[in-house]
Parts: sequence; structure tokens; C-alpha cells
Amino acid sequence: MSGKSAPVVEASGLRQVYTVRRGMLREPAHLQAVGNISFTLEARRTLAVVGESGCGKSTLARMVALIEKPTAGTLRLGGIDAVGADAVARARLRQTVQLVFQNPYGSLNPRKTVGSILAEPLAINTELNADERRTRVDEMMRKVGLRAEQVSRYPHMFSGGQRQRIAIARALMLRPAVVVADEPVSALDVSIQAQVLNLLADLQREFDVAYLFISHDLAVVRHIADDVLVMYLGLVMEQGPKARIFGMPRHPYTQALLASTPGMGLDRSRAVLKGELPSPLAPPPGCVFSTRCPYADDRCRAERPELRPLDGRLVACHYAELISGSGPSPDPRFIESRAIAR
Repeated sequence: MSGKSAPVVEASGLRQVYTVRRGMLREPAHLQAVGNISFTLEARRTLAVVGESGCGKSTLARMVALIEKPTAGTLRLGGIDAVGADAVARARLRQTVQLVFQNPYGSLNPRKTVGSILAEPLAINTELNADERRTRVDEMMRKVGLRAEQVSRYPHMFSGGQRQRIAIARALMLRPAVVVADEPVSALDVSIQAQVLNLLADLQREFDVAYLFISHDLAVVRHIADDVLVMYLGLVMEQGPKARIFGMPRHPYTQALLASTPGMGLDRSRAVLKGELPSPLAPPPGCVFSTRCPYADDRCRAERPELRPLDGRLVACHYAELISGSGPSPDPRFIESRAIAR
């Protein structure tokens, strides 16, 4: 079914570069937060974006949510160019993309009742009258597992899991095509995380919504994602179906992330990354992961690998064919090639 549906999000070559002032006597620096990222996202599908803090996940989310314009690249929402659109068109497109934030309490207005919070998107963007808005609010409250009579309460009167359900309900009030969920369960207890993830899956099927799911928790990603995009220092290291990425990771960084998560089946020794995280103001000239990669050689440090297809996914590594993703050590042919090189 998903293969026949048109993409609700089409991103091609997205880049976001910030200018950083360094004082009166120094030239401004340029920080590339996101570099040349492309993907498509269809209805009822979830693309998870994973990586360490500072890798550019949230910047990518802000571009898809039309909070920031990309420095370069194209972004189409429902087939409409979102980058070149005028202010009126962008305002309409924003109704099709909604956000769920990490902190449910911080994202809800403490001075408003839950009913007012949920009705506000309808009051601003639709012509529904007060009774019609109240009906829609009551329906959505029930869909997220809350009682309609709770609409008169304030956010502080709910638990953390209930507040996140309210935030999800607010995001779905306008029936968006895409929901950008930025670490939506990281602030919740583990038992509540499972409930919220199951709720997200149920609502996705009911509303045919697509999720761009930002997370650093690979156990959560394995539960909810269809496809995975692994980022490091603003660039894609590996990208493809969840089964491929989790079953046989081909990039050393993906392997390290999975090995650092208990229960993923990889040798835990791979979780130890040596070397310093490069400054985004001065990234390595070759592979950006070369300063921490256990397999890096002179070619890696001098030549940046292109993102290329391999084994049902895209991977940016010169030696991805030879690096085993499931066993405790790389392919023997790779070890032999390193010995010859030395």
C-alpha cells in the first residue's frame, strides 16, 4: 500500500548553514548543521532520524516543519514547493505539518485549559463555530485515551504521560499529513513510553499520518520506525529500511550506536569510540567520522565518501562492503587489506 501512495514529504539536498560571528577582528565562520540530506516520506510511514546530540536532527526537523528555511535544497509537502512558496502558501502548508515536542509540560500553556489548548488550532485555522470545535475536541480527547470531561482541567493537573497525550492530540487537531515528533517519549518513564508509542502507532493508522521521528534511543526507534536515517555532524552516514539497518549495519558509526544499546545483538566493545568529536566549525576534510572510526586510514582522512547504495540501503563509507555489521569483528578480508596497507 505504501509503495503506491504519493510521498507527503520529498526532501532533496537539504542544507542548513549558519553564520557564526567570532568578534570584530575575525571573519565570521560558517557552521553546516545539515548537509545535503534527501529522503521521501509516505503516509502511514515513520522515518526515524537518529544520532548523537548536535548531529543536526532537530535542525532537520525545524526545516521540515517550516520553522526554518533551508540554505539550499528543495522541500515539497504534498507535492507543493515549500521553499519557494510565498507567505500565504507557507501558512497553508504549516497546517499540514505539526510538531510534538520533547517536554509535554513546557509545550503546553499552563494558563489555558486543555479544551482551550486543543481548540486553538481550530479557532485560528478553520471556520468551525464554538460547538463544532468542542465536538472535535471531545472526539480527540477520547482518541488519545483521555475523558472528554477533563477538558476543563489545566496541564499541571495531568501526569507526564497524559500531558504528552494532550500534546499529540493538539498536533492532530488539524488532521496534518505529517507530524514531526522531536524526542516525544524521552522525558517519560519506560512503562509510559510504551503506551505513548503504541498510541502513536494506532493514531497513525487511523489518520494516515506520516511521522518524522527524532530520537537518540534506538530501542524506541526499533519499535516505531519503518526507515532509519543515521546522522553524524550534519551528514547522513547510513539510511534505509529499519530491518536492514538493525539487522546488518554497514557504517562503523551505526554499529557503535547499536552496540551502545543493550539488546541489539552487537558486540558491546564496538560502543567505545575513541578520539574527539570534531568541531562543526572545522569538520575533517575527509570522512567526518574518521577521527573516531577504528577502521579509518589515509584515504578516509583525505577523501569524503559519497552516500551510495549498498545491500538495500545507502551508506557513506569507503569500506562498507568489508565491514561486517553483525559479528564481533570485521570481515577477514578487511583485516588483511589493512595489514597490506601498513
